[in-house]
Amino acid sequence: MGTPDAVRLVDHYLQLCEDRRLDEAGRFLAPQARLVFPAGREYSSLAQMAAGSAGTYRWVRKHRDRYLVGDAEGRVSVTSLGRLYGEWLDGTSFDGIRYADVFVLDDGLIAEQHVYNDLALVASLRNA
Repeated sequence: MGTPDAVRLVDHYLQLCEDRRLDEAGRFLAPQARLVFPAGREYSSLAQMAAGSAGTYRWVRKHRDRYLVGDAEGRVSVTSLGRLYGEWLDGTSFDGIRYADVFVLDDGLIAEQHVYNDLALVASLRNA
């Protein structure tokens, strides 16, 4: 899979996840895909991931600023860098919270997604 195709795949997957079209987004995942989120939370499905984020915010989306593509042990890796924006549970909006999502693709499917962001840090500072 070439660089443009890998970036398009990941970008489309992220858009579907943001739109909560999780069944469609799930078609981009390899069987047994690993979805690893901050604090080491690991999910086996997108529905499980969505349920795990309930209670943190009403909604969240991404300003996807740029992509980095490389080779990880013979598999394509794509990193999406940008900023989160959305709405906290109390209705207050947020923007500019940095994130990095690292994807490992295997045979044109997402085998791994590793999510790193400052959402919990910003939430804790907000509540302090």
